[in-house]
Amino acid sequence: MSAPNTTHGRTKRLDPERSTAVGSSKPRLLDVLGPGLITGASDDDPSGIATYSQAGAQFSCSLSWTMVITFPLMVAVQEISARIGRTTGRGLAGNIERMYPSAVVYALIALVFGAHTINIGANLGAMGDALGLLVGGPRLLFVVAFAVICVVLQVVMQYTRYVSVLKWLTLVLFSYVATLFVVHVPWGEVAKGILLPTLTGDGNYWQMVVAILGTTISPYLFFWQAAQEVEDIHAIPRRQPLRKKPLQAKGALARIRIDTLAGMALSNFVALAIMVTVAATLHSTGITNIESSAQEALKPVAGELAFTLFTLGIIGTGLLSVPVLVGSAAYALGEALHWKVGLARQPTEAKAFHATLAVATILGMALNFLNVNPIKALCWSAIVNGVVATPVIVSMMLMSSSERVMGKFKIGGPLQYLGWTTAGAMGLSVVVMMVTQFT
Repeated sequence: MSAPNTTHGRTKRLDPERSTAVGSSKPRLLDVLGPGLITGASDDDPSGIATYSQAGAQFSCSLSWTMVITFPLMVAVQEISARIGRTTGRGLAGNIERMYPSAVVYALIALVFGAHTINIGANLGAMGDALGLLVGGPRLLFVVAFAVICVVLQVVMQYTRYVSVLKWLTLVLFSYVATLFVVHVPWGEVAKGILLPTLTGDGNYWQMVVAILGTTISPYLFFWQAAQEVEDIHAIPRRQPLRKKPLQAKGALARIRIDTLAGMALSNFVALAIMVTVAATLHSTGITNIESSAQEALKPVAGELAFTLFTLGIIGTGLLSVPVLVGSAAYALGEALHWKVGLARQPTEAKAFHATLAVATILGMALNFLNVNPIKALCWSAIVNGVVATPVIVSMMLMSSSERVMGKFKIGGPLQYLGWTTAGAMGLSVVVMMVTQFT
């Protein structure tokens, strides 16, 4: 990360967009990577890990094709969300609130906030389970401890340092890549699963497809990346919304594309590694349904090292993703209700926003005190996200193609086609899931 710059008593960051313009010096990769990298990495949260693990255990490598299909779709919707934030200087909820009737806004934000809260609770539960298996001790105590840590990260830590911590936490994802090297992988079966999509009328299969889509193309990622583009406008001195400073567009849009491509590529590569690892270990030995936790089932089959790597990955990705989930929920609610929002703001400047961070975490934590199977909770949170994603993407596409919202930077061409294809694919998968479940 570039060295911080101080203006008016507030820590600012130097702008990597200047070095993405033609004729300027080559940017350092870590400077260019930011919101997109963190968003992509947080996509492989404990909910995602549980979903990919369940897919690998239940269907082996036959769902690997979803990682190929979802890559261009998630790149498109994440780039669109980032461009909305960078162009308008407002997050998704702030733009939705200005474009749609209040009833539509409140209904959409309620769905998003509810889905986020379920996901927060499921992720905290998975982290507590993982630490309990690794060192022993009471799961619920660990859940509470992780909840406190995640709130402190956002409320107390300076924004620039917080972003830096999140960047470094993305390295934990490579524990899943490392796991591939300590298990026997049937690469021929992997290639078949990637290149030859399997379609079936099995309701469980399509439920898993919706869960994969929901955890890969998830609403909290849209709100987070847009909000972080807005945060960076305030944190970096020269940046202005593109509608006000259109000459910044070339460098800004180039940075957003590089950042998003890198983040989503990392996300899907790690997701595929998780699916393949579990397929090569659990499914191959006849374990097709993970009732407790993926890493607990992995230990007797793949050995101590694979178990430890997998478990540490769950804890690390949880520490990365829960603050993103909580922050995304607070941005969505705060923007819709016209609060002062932003992680760069002091708690005294944005009391309601920071209170929402704590409340969302507490609500998610409280779900763990109910008698709910943690793995089922994680998978169902992915399914809920899959259902909620469709109306959110539709609203994003309408905004991004509106001149009233985006000015001359409205989205068109291949990016627009991919965005609408994503909305259609998410909606169709939900319909197929419902039809196959009741027939």
